[in-house]
Amino acid sequence: MTTITTPLTLQGPHARLEPLTPQHHDDLVDAVRDGELWRLWYTAIPTPEGMAAEIERRLGLHAKGSMLPFAVIATQGPLAGRAVGMTTYMNIDAANRRVEIGSTWYRQAVQRTPLNTQAKRLLLAHAFETLDCIAVEFRTHWFNQASRRGIERLGAKLDGVLRNHQINPHPDAAGTLRDTCAYCITATEWPAVHAHLDYQLGKSRS
Repeated sequence: MTTITTPLTLQGPHARLEPLTPQHHDDLVDAVRDGELWRLWYTAIPTPEGMAAEIERRLGLHAKGSMLPFAVIATQGPLAGRAVGMTTYMNIDAANRRVEIGSTWYRQAVQRTPLNTQAKRLLLAHAFETLDCIAVEFRTHWFNQASRRGIERLGAKLDGVLRNHQINPHPDAAGTLRDTCAYCITATEWPAVHAHLDYQLGKSRS
């Protein structure tokens, strides 16, 4: 029986999502150095030195049943076959068939390419069509404008803003309070979102 935390590989023309393992470490260290992503104060992206600990943290949450972590593998271009980022199913609420797609980051070279749309299309299809989820959530920092635009381009709607939701641990913003934008796609919205994402991916192939 497939559950939300059952490891699996999801394959598309632009990206492959495979279960995260320590073997992805070196690729991910190289990926996070592309753009020095850990310096972004409004998000939590591991440093090169902290990558092993972050992989271990995510695998530990998987063991506890609260996360399913993936390495995102490029399938086209000069980075084909290499891990270029990470994503997860997280904050799993199996009883209510809800899940969040989050803790996602990609190396700078593949940002604003079809890879992210493909990865989200794969995760959303599995959640709604195999796991029978009733809703899939996305959350991001109020000031993470790129992430907010990306989520909205998927077709997710803003449910609300959680004010003073978390304390930011980033050294460049330590002690500041995070307002979290909570977005969602519901099962009834999925057919239209599905068509929208397939259209976007179709344009990228033309």
